[in-house]
Formats: sequence, C-alpha cells, structure tokens
Amino acid sequence: MPEPTPEHHLPGAGRTPEDGAIADTGMGGAMDLATAEGETLEKTPGGPQGTGPSEKARSLWSDAWRDLRRNPVFIISGLVILFLVFISLWPGSITWLSPLKCDLAKAQEGSQPGHPFGFDGQGCDVYTRVVYGARTSVTVGVLATLGVALLGSVLGGLAGFFGGAGDSILSRITDIFFAIPVVLGGLVLLSVVTSNTVWPVIGFMVLLGWPQISRIARGSVITVKQNDFVQAARALGATHSRLLLRHIAPNAVAPVIVVATIALGTFISLEATLSYLGVGLKPPTVSWGIDISAASPYIRNAPHALLWPSGALALTVLAFIMLGDAVRDALDPKLR
Repeated sequence: MPEPTPEHHLPGAGRTPEDGAIADTGMGGAMDLATAEGETLEKTPGGPQGTGPSEKARSLWSDAWRDLRRNPVFIISGLVILFLVFISLWPGSITWLSPLKCDLAKAQEGSQPGHPFGFDGQGCDVYTRVVYGARTSVTVGVLATLGVALLGSVLGGLAGFFGGAGDSILSRITDIFFAIPVVLGGLVLLSVVTSNTVWPVIGFMVLLGWPQISRIARGSVITVKQNDFVQAARALGATHSRLLLRHIAPNAVAPVIVVATIALGTFISLEATLSYLGVGLKPPTVSWGIDISAASPYIRNAPHALLWPSGALALTVLAFIMLGDAVRDALDPKLR
C-alpha cells in the first residue's frame, strides 16, 4: 500500500474552502467565523447594505437639530436673537451714552456724527434708547415665556395624565381665561399698578398666557400616554412620577416648545402695546413701547424717533416667529 502523502494528515485536507468553513465544528469555530464576519462588516466602508456609521438610528432631538442646522431661516433668526441677547446683557459694548441723558436743545434733531438715529422729543439719543430698550423687551419676553411654559405644562400635563374631575375643571377654567381679551384685561388689571418694574407686566402675561400652553400640553400628554411603550412601562410597575418624567414628558414636550418659542415674540409685542397705552412699563424705564408712544405726536416733524424703535420691535418679533416656525418644522414628523 502506498504511504499517504503528508497532506492527508492535515486537518481539512481534500476539502474546498467552502467545505472547510462549513465542516469546522465546535463553539470555537463558530465564534471565530462570526468574529471574522463582524470584523469584515466593520471594516467595510459602506457597512451592510451600503449603510455607514452615520446612518445609525437618531432620536427626535438629534434629528431635529440636524434639520435646524441646515435651515437658513433658523440660522438667520438665531443670529438676530443672539445679537439681541448680547446687547441686552452688555449694552455698553455698542453705545457709550446713557439712555436717560437728554438735551432739550437737540430735541427732534436728525442724524449727527456720533448720533446715527438722531434725537427724540426730549433730546435723548434714539440709538442709545433703542439699544437699552432691547434689554427690557427681551427680559419681559423670556421671563414671561418661562413662566407660562412652566405653569401651563405642569397643569396641563397633570390634567391630561390623570384625567377625571381635575381635567374637567381645568378645561372649564381655561375656557374662562380664553374669553378674556388680553389687551382689555391688561388695561383693567395694570391700570391700578403703580410699580415701575417689569414684574407686574410679566405676572399679567403669565396669568393670561398659561391656558394656551396648558391645553397644548394636555393634548400632547393624552396622545403620548396611549402609546405602547407607556403601557408596557405601566404594566412593568412604573410609578406615576416615572411615567411622567421618563416616558411621557420627553415625548410630549415638543409641541410646548414650538408654541412657547412663537409666544415669546407675541409677549414682546404685547409689552410694547401695553406700554404704548400707558398701563405697561412706565418712565424712567426704557422701553420700545414707551418711546413709540412718546414719538407718535410729532411723527411729521421727527419721524426717525418713531421709525427706529418700531423697526427694532418688528425685527425682534419677526425673528422669534421665524425661529418658532423653524423649530415647528423640525419637531413635527408630519411635515417631513
């Protein structure tokens, strides 16, 4: 009998590569094969079916942020708002005058070197007052929006989650508040206030503004709590606080953010309206609404004193409305 050649003693001799891959048995062989395949997929630039690492599943917020960064409306409005926030915090960085320093000898004069916007009826520098007026408007808008969003979200979220008599009572209360005209309510409530601070105006906005956020938060919570993942967490024994904070709130807060962002511009406009009517902020507080009201009688002789604060107010409100629209488009899956 002829001696077997050395190759017959090799494990797997006489088998094709495909046969060897299948014939190798044992957990070690299977793990080595799976590891090799996994390394091959990881090293492949496109990954399985041509999907790369960047195609991993993203959350709603990361997906929305990606869309916002590509939206020119968001970028433009965001830059305008960042500039407004900057001059609100550090107005002295772009003006060297005091908004309360006036010279009657220069009343209603136009643009001059060092005074690009001219002077108002009291001889105050219009440019300086427009810059300092941004601080008041942004402060009122931001604080009122935070108060409205916090109060409305808590009340509406609890009513939508628990339902029952509390939900019915809250719904009737919101209906009553919706029946109150905002400007008329401001004329009645703020006419008896003598404070020169922004807090009465902010408190009035929170008082009449929370029902809208509350109704939106209630509807969003009712929709989210019916989802399967919430029912599964409830079946596993999750407490009410855990359901609200960990499962419902993160998925129900998007509509509230959209409405609050748009409402911020509305609150700035409302503050200017109330100040124009004489029941909002009062001198010596610097406000665009106060300056517009003071410049209205002599619009023919000094239109610049009216146009500049009006333009700043319109640009600010427009920026926040555009920001809200961009956020709404990014957070609403139905608009994709």
